[in-house]
Order: sequence, then C-alpha cells, then structure tokens
Amino acid sequence: MAPPLLLVPLLVVCAQAWPQLPVDDIIDENLITLPLISPAAYDVSRAPVSDRREPSDHDDSGLFLALPVIHSPKRSIINRPIELELANRSDIAYYAQLNIGTPPQPVYAQLDTGSFELWVNPTCANLRPADERFCEAVGTYEPSNSSTSNPLGTSATLRYGIGSANITYLRDDITLGSSPTVRQVQFGTATSTTDKFAGILGLGHGQNHTTSYPTLLDELALQGAIRTKAFSLALGSKDAGQGQLILGGIDPAKFTGSLAPLPVIPAPDAPDRVARYWVSLRSIHLTPPSGISRPPYNGSAIPVFLDSGATMTLLPPELAGAIAADFGAPEPDANGFYSVDCGLVDLPGTIGFVFEGVAVPVSYREMIRVFPGHGAAPARCVLGIMPSEEFTLLGDTFLRSAYVVFDLEADVVHMAPYVDCGSRTMGIRGSEFIGGLVGLCSSGGEGEGEGEDGDGDEDEDDDGGVVAVATSTAVVGNGVAPTPVFADDVAADSGEGGDDPDRDPESGSEAHRPRARWVMLGIAISWILV
Repeated sequence: MAPPLLLVPLLVVCAQAWPQLPVDDIIDENLITLPLISPAAYDVSRAPVSDRREPSDHDDSGLFLALPVIHSPKRSIINRPIELELANRSDIAYYAQLNIGTPPQPVYAQLDTGSFELWVNPTCANLRPADERFCEAVGTYEPSNSSTSNPLGTSATLRYGIGSANITYLRDDITLGSSPTVRQVQFGTATSTTDKFAGILGLGHGQNHTTSYPTLLDELALQGAIRTKAFSLALGSKDAGQGQLILGGIDPAKFTGSLAPLPVIPAPDAPDRVARYWVSLRSIHLTPPSGISRPPYNGSAIPVFLDSGATMTLLPPELAGAIAADFGAPEPDANGFYSVDCGLVDLPGTIGFVFEGVAVPVSYREMIRVFPGHGAAPARCVLGIMPSEEFTLLGDTFLRSAYVVFDLEADVVHMAPYVDCGSRTMGIRGSEFIGGLVGLCSSGGEGEGEGEDGDGDEDEDDDGGVVAVATSTAVVGNGVAPTPVFADDVAADSGEGGDDPDRDPESGSEAHRPRARWVMLGIAISWILV
C-alpha cells in the first residue's frame, strides 16, 4: 500500500486573525509567497503568509516573516528577522527546518533547549511504521552533494534518555528560513542511531560550557546574524496550534505582565552539575474549578530546568503523587503515567508554578493529555506530570503556558505567562533591554486555531495507536531519564535532550567577528502528520 500523504497545514500569522498594532506600526505590506519545501518525497501543502513589517530608521521592531516567505529588500542594509517553520508532531515535540549546504538541502531537526549540539540524518530502519515514515519525511543531508562541506574526521556518541546517535563532525553553511547564510557551522551527521526519528537542534549552552566548538547558536552571534546571544520561546497552547521561536529577538504580543528575571543556576551548583537552564521554583499550588487556591504543595521549592525536548513535566515522586492525588489519580502505572478523568479537561482549574517575581498558571486543558479511544476502547487521559527520582524538569506541558526568554550572555532566563494577542517582534539590544519589557496582552487574551486532530488536544498516530512522550535530558553519570511508554499499544518516541558529556568533539573555536546592530530569527509552527 502506498505510504500516506504527508500533510503540513501551515499556521500563519494572519492580519485579520489577531488584534493588530496601529497602522503607523505597519510600514510595508508587500508579500512574497513561496511554496514550502517538501521533506523527502511527500507532497506538502502550500500556505500564504501574514503581514510583513519593515522597520524605519527609528524603529527597533525588526521585520516579521512567517514561512514560506522570503523578504529581500535592503538585504545589505538591515539585518533581518528570520522565520523558521516549527512543526509539532502530535503534541510530542517541535521541529525546525534547516537548509544545509550548497545548494541548500532542507532537513528538519527537533528543537531542544535541553541539549547542546546539532546533528541530522537519523537511521530510519527498524522504527515502527509511523515513525519510519516521519523519519523519512524529515529529509536527509548528503555532504557529498554540497560544495561547501568540510569533513573534520572526528566522531562522537551522543546518548539520550531514549536512544543514542553515533555521529561524525563536519562543517558546512546553514540558512534558517530567509536568514543570511551562516558559514561553516560545525555539526554532526549520524552514521547510526537508535530510537531516533529526527535529528536534534540543541539550543542549550554551547562553547566554553558543554562543547569545545561554536554551536549553531554561537555562530549566529559570532557571525553577526543576531546581536545578542539570546532567544525567546512561545510554544503556544494546544488550542492555538501555533508558536514562535525568535533567535535574537522578542515578541511582547505573546505574553502578559513583566518579564521576571530568573538567574540560571551555575553548573557547579546545579543538581547534575551540567550547564542547563536550571532555575529555582518557589512553589506549586492548585486552584481547582471552585477558584479557591489551595496552599502550596510540600517539597515544591526545588530547582528545575526548562526543556522543550521533553513532552512531560518530571517532578519528585512525592510531589508528583500529591498533585496527581488532587486530580483523583491512582498510583502511576508501570510506565509512570497518572490516569485521570477525561472530564477534567474542560474544567476551569489551573496548576500554578510560582517563581521569584512571576507565577505561571497552567490550565487543566494544557496539563492533561488526551489519547482517543479505538473501537470499544475508551479514550484515556493522563496528567502531564510524571514522577522521577533522577530529574526535575518542566517540559512542554508547562512551557506551552509560559513565554520564556533565554539570555545566554547574562545567564538569565526571563519568564511571563503566555498570552497571544498578535505580533510585535523586535530585536534584543542587550540583557538590560529584556527586563524592561512589559507584555502587550491582557491576561484574558488567547490564540486561535486547532491541532492536527481537529480539537487541539488529542494525541494519536497514523497507526491508530497512542503516541508516547518524548523525554528530554542527558545521560549524567549512570542516571538516565525515564522512558515512559504505554504497555502494548504504545511505541516510544525518541527522548530528546542533552548530549553525553564524555563526547570528544573536534574543537572549532574561531576568532570573534563583528556583531550586527540587531536581527531576529523567528519560528512559526506548522503541523506534520504522517
């Protein structure tokens, strides 16, 4: 039977869909629409783009693009924000398209704040059918087909919570959306992988922290594509079905209130002694549908790290169990899942995550994952929190409700509650600029749209089975992140996260190059079904 069609309904920022800025803020509304490059041999839908705004000499907003749009005016005068396509596969993980080599070869890699390196070309054989089709669809980079490819002759093994990748290092040119070409970036191509259906784009700390060479994020700053080594992340709610990553920029129309600065815990003081986005969580409390908040949970003042490569939120067993008990959940199953009543999804309760200076409420709808039934089997719902003895992390079940700015230069994470009230992207002029920003949204704003299953919250693959979670975090010593899967009807998707600290990469340090005034790199979500 012929393989199913790969559908990519792009979600773009439409001028008519969201509240807009005053007319004076929109300088130019010319649009250039290009077809989306199809991964592998599958057909891909095409979509128009949203409004584009070009800055004046006194405007630091930058210009905003939603793929597949390339804006070419003033190429030599103004560094441009760059929209990448970000794909969410069944509420599991988010993917960005990279164009590697000369001529460019399009590939997808998982967006991951919990790991540090970029690699591509996973081994697709021996994966379950749906994963194999997705793996083939993310594209392959062939170094011999690129005139700018330079092999380095070194290799490494990267180990993850689920699976591993044996890679060889090389350098080649990379473009992100319509960005200027980033020259001779060091990354890996896989010679073999286990339980991986896509490569990984690590956005964690790079050179002088976790790698001995400049990563893609390092090179973007070194080569002047971004002024400040910082990025903002808004995954977007499940119902909104869209999100945004801006490298070197920020969008105050994606949050409410002030951005609270949260110092990153230094590696020597971190629980695993690895440079990650560790921050201090002050408390967690429940506000049930009655609207009366309960006291904070005991033991909820803990260090946690922010990991976009993890579907679930991992907390100490006693804390996770206490929260689950308030949802009426029994003991976790053998794989660590807390089953809850699906009727809770539409109730107006929240779980509040409190940090120094900011509280992020996560709705029941965002915190509960819904797996549809099949035949006589009823739907199953699980809490988006799992118990873990080894790791405490806030994954996508939390991050979809937060707007987070990762400032790698100051080693500070800035956070506010996520609300979508339009688009107003601007470049980050420096660390002091971030803390002074106040969101343009009221707490009642929200995005629009649906997920790939039509209701924005069901997690189902093309084989009719439930899609398991992706689990982030690295192998640290002898500890590995748990590998949560359902017993018989669920096959584990790859766990994405930090790299093996014992790898031996080729050192690629280069002299610092002048930075540009400012530029932004953004990512807009699309959905990929296989």
